[in-house]
Amino acid sequence: MIAPAGPAVTVDTSDLLVPGPWRHRLIAANGARFHVAEIGEGPLVLLLHGFPQFWWAWRHQLTVLAEAGYRTVAMDLRGYGASDKPPRGYDTATLSADVAGVIRALGEARAVVIGHDWGGWVSWSMPALAPSVTRAIGVVSMAHPLRMRTRMATARQLRGAGYVMAFQVPIRPERWLTRGDGVRQMLRAGAGAGPGFPDQQTERMYQRAMQVPFVAHTSLEYFRWAVRSLPRRDGRRFADALRRPVEIPVLQLHGGADPLVLPETARAAARWVSGPLRWELLAGAGHYLPEERPDQVGAAVVDWLAGLPG
Repeated sequence: MIAPAGPAVTVDTSDLLVPGPWRHRLIAANGARFHVAEIGEGPLVLLLHGFPQFWWAWRHQLTVLAEAGYRTVAMDLRGYGASDKPPRGYDTATLSADVAGVIRALGEARAVVIGHDWGGWVSWSMPALAPSVTRAIGVVSMAHPLRMRTRMATARQLRGAGYVMAFQVPIRPERWLTRGDGVRQMLRAGAGAGPGFPDQQTERMYQRAMQVPFVAHTSLEYFRWAVRSLPRRDGRRFADALRRPVEIPVLQLHGGADPLVLPETARAAARWVSGPLRWELLAGAGHYLPEERPDQVGAAVVDWLAGLPG
């Protein structure tokens, strides 16, 4: 999967501040600076992207949610895009504290947190690790973290997410992502059967985002912590926290043809949710739902948000 690398290319973070109806801001939170794209007024909805992406993954939903009456903010997670890229802090507890800090720095007491892929992993973790700021969570293309841990021991799920283990070695994955064909391969490997994703613009944008200094390394630290923490105290503490049932509303959207996080892996979330759970399977869709099925995702989120208690 990881092929030899070509020459190094460096991209400036200003290239990722794509213009649009939103405004770009830098927010100080949890000892770091985070880039956000913000649009709209109303209750706060905070959008978290996945790998190998950045805030731009939510470009379609930013405008849809703003038009529906929400203050909609897509942030670059720690280590990505125009956010800070410190040498450490890629454990889920710190990532959840980042999100909680951004919510407070935006002047809000609580928010609906919706995440895709790794953003979905963080969303699942918010009710346990930052409950006071989390009104409800939406999870796109990500199983509950405890389910992911157990299912990675099965042959089917391991085949789908085998890159997680490939990313544990040093240096070579970083070079594959920045100098090789890694980003394009990841996008195409996760896409569903329908046409249109990823197009050349999308591949180019995410390739450039991965070539921002340090991003290839810091984005891989998410995968490395998730595996290496399993026997450690911090990993056990994280698992213990997430065993508490989620009592707030949960929206879970998943692609019926997701080859990376299998639908059968994601579907079992009800075991860890005691509050209202809305599960939707998008037939034929792959892993990158906000971009593969932007209209369906936007409509589902708007409909779900409208039914949330005040």
